[in-house]
Amino acid sequence: MNGASLRILIGLALGLAGGALMGGRTGAAPALAGTTAIGRLWLDALTMTVVPLVFSLLVTGILGAAHDARQNRVALRALLWFAVLLAGGCLLAAASTTVLLHLWPVGDAAASLRPPAGAAPVPGAASDWLSGIIPTNPIKAAAETAMVPLVVFALFFGFAAARVAADLQQALQLLFRGIAETMLVIVQWVLLVAPIGVFALAFGLGARAGTGAVGVLVQYVVVVASACLLIGVLAYLVVLAIGRLSLARFARAALPAQVVALSTQSSLATLPAMVEAAPALGVERAAAGIILPLAVSIFRAASAAANVAVALYLAAVYGNEPGIGLLVVGALVAAAVSLAAVGLPAQVSFFATIGPVCLAIGVPVELLPLLLAVETIPDLFRTVGNVTADMAVMRLAGRGSTNSGDTAARG
Repeated sequence: MNGASLRILIGLALGLAGGALMGGRTGAAPALAGTTAIGRLWLDALTMTVVPLVFSLLVTGILGAAHDARQNRVALRALLWFAVLLAGGCLLAAASTTVLLHLWPVGDAAASLRPPAGAAPVPGAASDWLSGIIPTNPIKAAAETAMVPLVVFALFFGFAAARVAADLQQALQLLFRGIAETMLVIVQWVLLVAPIGVFALAFGLGARAGTGAVGVLVQYVVVVASACLLIGVLAYLVVLAIGRLSLARFARAALPAQVVALSTQSSLATLPAMVEAAPALGVERAAAGIILPLAVSIFRAASAAANVAVALYLAAVYGNEPGIGLLVVGALVAAAVSLAAVGLPAQVSFFATIGPVCLAIGVPVELLPLLLAVETIPDLFRTVGNVTADMAVMRLAGRGSTNSGDTAARG
């Protein structure tokens, strides 16, 4: 755990403890009102960067991916597998998390986590969100933080920008990269005072839920970790069924990289170990050198699935139960905006990638900072799941690049 995460966790602990001690006491109302106002201001400062940041990063991510696809067929195959597994993994996470929350529903303490305004409205029927999926006015969609039409417009814009002249592409890339970098500077400023903001939000939570808030956070960790583990299982099954590689051989090849992922919580740090495992998976190192840097940069299957789980857990806390249509929308938005996490620090990507999913299914983001404080534990499972999925794609996209060792890699 780095220093920033530790300070945020301390802010959470102090806020929960202070709120639990003050809750119900005479004279607690002014303190609660003050901390609520501070927490709200801090959250608004963080939320104001989401729309320009996500849009800019989606556009630059698509432009970069399109360039890589044009340069190499192996990269194109890898990108196609990224898209398939991201969408499939997020849909699977949506279904499994819904089932898990039915089997293990949030308790009474979770209801007390809701801000005083109460439960959030669930978006209307499937026909309502389907009719609004294409924005008639993208600027209005951005102003209203309507993430589904905004993400759809960003995807159209990015793919269209990849078809214009090279000099215009470079100009657009430079423009949106500049916007994204500017937003990141603002986010860094806001995160400097994150311990204060989290303390203020946690104070109100502690006053409402008392010690029951701890149990809710534990359940949250289990739910998100389960989604990440599911992606790991999916990676093994895909390698077995489509990659035609035995589970035992894939497990042996993946283990060193998984150990590095657990110890470092960094997919980038596992890159040498993953490249080293390429021959055992029947993939040439040259092909691995193309696939894996791409995977580490833009393919975060477990993180995207975990983001779906976070949004659905918050929906359960607010007493909402999204229908099948909204589950599909939330999953596809999570898959798309996972591109926006490229190169972002974990604390920044937590808001940039989960916020749009929450907003897409009608869930407020007020509780996200509190979940960030305990994100260190789920992040272990996110990293291991991401690395396992990266190695699965290396086998799927790279095995056709070599004949040597491929037969031996089977069975």
